[in-house]
Amino acid sequence: MYLSSIDRPHAATTSRRRALFLVSGNVFALGAVSLITDISSEMVTAVLPVYLMIGLHLSPTVYGVVDGTYTGATALLRLVGGYVADRASRRKFIAGLGYGLSAVAKLGLLAAGNAVGAIGAVIAIDRTGKGLRTAPRDALITLSTPPRLYGRAFGVHRMMDTIGAFAGPLVALAILAGTAQAYDAVFVASFCIAAFGVLVLVLFVRDHRDEQPPKATVTPSALRGLLRIAPVRRLVLAACLAGMVTIGDGFVYLLLQRREELSIGWFPLLAVGTNLSYLVLATPLGVLADKIGRQKVVIGGYLALMLVYVLLFGPLGGWPLLIVVLGLYGLFYASTDGVLIALAGPVLPSGVRTTGIALIQTGQALSYLVSSVLFGLAWTTWGPTGAIRIAAAIAAVAVIVVALLLRRIAADAEQPA
Repeated sequence: MYLSSIDRPHAATTSRRRALFLVSGNVFALGAVSLITDISSEMVTAVLPVYLMIGLHLSPTVYGVVDGTYTGATALLRLVGGYVADRASRRKFIAGLGYGLSAVAKLGLLAAGNAVGAIGAVIAIDRTGKGLRTAPRDALITLSTPPRLYGRAFGVHRMMDTIGAFAGPLVALAILAGTAQAYDAVFVASFCIAAFGVLVLVLFVRDHRDEQPPKATVTPSALRGLLRIAPVRRLVLAACLAGMVTIGDGFVYLLLQRREELSIGWFPLLAVGTNLSYLVLATPLGVLADKIGRQKVVIGGYLALMLVYVLLFGPLGGWPLLIVVLGLYGLFYASTDGVLIALAGPVLPSGVRTTGIALIQTGQALSYLVSSVLFGLAWTTWGPTGAIRIAAAIAAVAVIVVALLLRRIAADAEQPA
């Protein structure tokens, strides 16, 4: 794979075949920012589930609320960030604001201590930053890439993002080992790394403001019109259904830890296994999505998730179970995370593209919030095995419905915006 130093995505190339191997310098810069930021984030989040449920003895229901808050509670801010970025034509500024807010939140963990309420507040601030930055960042990727290469661009970006997610838990474990389990040292290092990511964004990411539509085109009526577009409406519904069947990393890893009776010291390495699979598969699946159809790859990802749920209560055990589950879980993320947005890009009007991406992500995040809380309640009521069996059954139905929705928009999604 070659990485272009040319920031203009539509520059003429002498060979169409060679162009298929290019991603813009802007995509690479955004990937570097995500890589650095994910090292910071995963240093903290890799140990959070076991810390809350085993260290603080939270019930599965309470953990489900906290875990849902981590992704879903500030989801509406994605719409705010998307709308403001489109309205002001300042996607880089809004993304930078989100990255900066998440960086500052890392210092809040120093003061939170063992107070669950304070930890929840810090998590909400961190996710507020993520809610603000995600849609503007993804919109910048689409503005920096020809539509036919969206899958490749998001695959490269997610691959770089996952390098950070892979490294984060390892960095945290190294700091803990070198400081006699001083969590404060992890939080301070996490803040410093996140601040460096913001600096990279400021210095190397281009806003593409010259390629954005006039501000006047982004109006409330234009935003209301988004849901009147049938492909956008179907994408939002598909994203909501997908969010409803995603129980979250913490629950998957806790189920593995309980079933295999893993020691607490091994717990952060479960995330490393998933991220390794994601890292290896993100770019190849992005390329495959561009070739065979993005909707097929997304559906394959949710089938992999359903298999993960089945394996968590099936007969397979030991190291084979760990390897297969973590491999499939990484495959799920590599097939869905960036590819779903790549599928959305061509059917969203360019004037409100950031807002459209935010709308899809908000629906998915709010559904995940509901899913996480309900799974926690199911765990408390029927136990972990009963809860995961219910999740597998719901996932099987949801995959069929999502497949039907994505099939309707496939033709639109493969056309240039």
